[in-house]
Amino acid sequence: MEKRSTIKKAGLPIMSLGALGVVFGDIGTSPLYAFEDIFRAPHAIPITEPRVLGAASLVFWTLTLIVSVKYVLVVMRADNDGEGGIMSLSSLAAGKRIRNKRNKTVILTAGILGAALFYGDGMITPAISVLSAVEGLEVVNPGFDQWVTPIALVIVIALFSVQRFGIHRIGRLFGPVMLLWFISIGILGLLSVISSPAVLTAINPAHAIDFFAGDTGIAFLALGSVVLCVTGAEALYADMGQFGRTPIRISWFAITVPALYLNYFGQAALVLRDPDAINNTFYLLVPAALQIVMVILATVATVIASQSMISGVFSMTRQAIHLGYLPPLKIRHSSDSERGQVYIPAVNWGLLVCVVGLIVAFKSSANLSSAYGIAVTGTFVVTTVLITIVAIKRWKLNKFIAFPLAAIFLFVDITFFTSSLTKFDHGGWFPLAVGAIIFIILTTWAVGSKLQRRAISAKTPLLKKFAKKYDLDNISTSPGTAVYITTLERHAPPALIEYMRGFNSIAENTIILSMVTTN
Repeated sequence: MEKRSTIKKAGLPIMSLGALGVVFGDIGTSPLYAFEDIFRAPHAIPITEPRVLGAASLVFWTLTLIVSVKYVLVVMRADNDGEGGIMSLSSLAAGKRIRNKRNKTVILTAGILGAALFYGDGMITPAISVLSAVEGLEVVNPGFDQWVTPIALVIVIALFSVQRFGIHRIGRLFGPVMLLWFISIGILGLLSVISSPAVLTAINPAHAIDFFAGDTGIAFLALGSVVLCVTGAEALYADMGQFGRTPIRISWFAITVPALYLNYFGQAALVLRDPDAINNTFYLLVPAALQIVMVILATVATVIASQSMISGVFSMTRQAIHLGYLPPLKIRHSSDSERGQVYIPAVNWGLLVCVVGLIVAFKSSANLSSAYGIAVTGTFVVTTVLITIVAIKRWKLNKFIAFPLAAIFLFVDITFFTSSLTKFDHGGWFPLAVGAIIFIILTTWAVGSKLQRRAISAKTPLLKKFAKKYDLDNISTSPGTAVYITTLERHAPPALIEYMRGFNSIAENTIILSMVTTN
């Protein structure tokens, strides 16, 4: 259930502005690199008018189907007590209505796999976003190319250093900046579209279909780059616990997606007029006198883009801890009104180390874009499967409606995933490797904790049997109060058993405190 009292208290416009600042940074800065990457290496697609219109059509319908329809309208309905994210979704799907233990295990494992892949993307997003923005300096002055990596490193270090101040404070600062960003990219795209209005015909899906019909192999490869325009969709869902469903939906439909449509069509229009512009399509939309200003705004916007993924990783980690897939880490609640706004120091600094390593190793957004896509599309597939289970089991949606809809989304998701696999040798292996490591960590902790509880339960009697076994009249009492903490609700704490065996004594006031993780 959405936190309506919080929204009422803070004001829907303020919450929507905060969501704009935190949630949509990643997907909102994708125009910096997504469209031009469709035609760049490693596949290097030759530019022709049908291909440009086909690519623009693919971007338009990908944003519409995957983000607007699937995530914003459908998946965001599946809030687990106000929380979003794939682990929360898997917990919802494997609820009481799933009685078969094997099926429940498969569903939860799918959620863990999706979460593990999400962590892989969480490392790439800050690196590629900041690099793509700072690379605008090369357009202003080619001599600045040697400063791109050092400046990017300074920016990400500063970003991770301010996380401890809390997402709500960051959102208040970032919201107005992102509003300016979306207005700016929308206007730049609109001006380009006005110069070449024929590009608007790309709204017709026939252009995408013709692209595949005429150049099937090339169009399939292009999908691995088209998916870059929707990176951040899973973070959008994971951040739902930060702001609530309604503010996110308002920000998306009123501001974010119109600006994205205009900018992508504007870039396509520019390439139709000047094919050489594909080398840096976004910045070449900007008048020369304003390019340095746009580089600064883009850099700030990409810092915010990184924030959406970072806060999503915090939310995901918190859910993993509550579900028993990670050990209890130190969690700081940064808001008095939103329980979902958290900061986890260990995760924050661990992410920083990984992001710094990626920037130093890959050096450019073009190289990193090749590593991007496999993990996020894998998460898309898992999300579609889980939301279908929720729709049938919890929402009681008719199977004859649910299955055809799921088949459509699965076809789209799997097509994007298989296309992204073509980038495996060019860096796509990295998020998969990270995902595999995270998956092993999560499952190992969950299984190990379960075996540990089972072993302790086998060696400790139930409280009722324990009380009967020890004749308390023959045990001496000592003054004072003793508290025994245990995670086993019905069993005697091992520490209490050992104390009574060793000293044949018990405190006059003995309290057994059961530690149970809950909301």
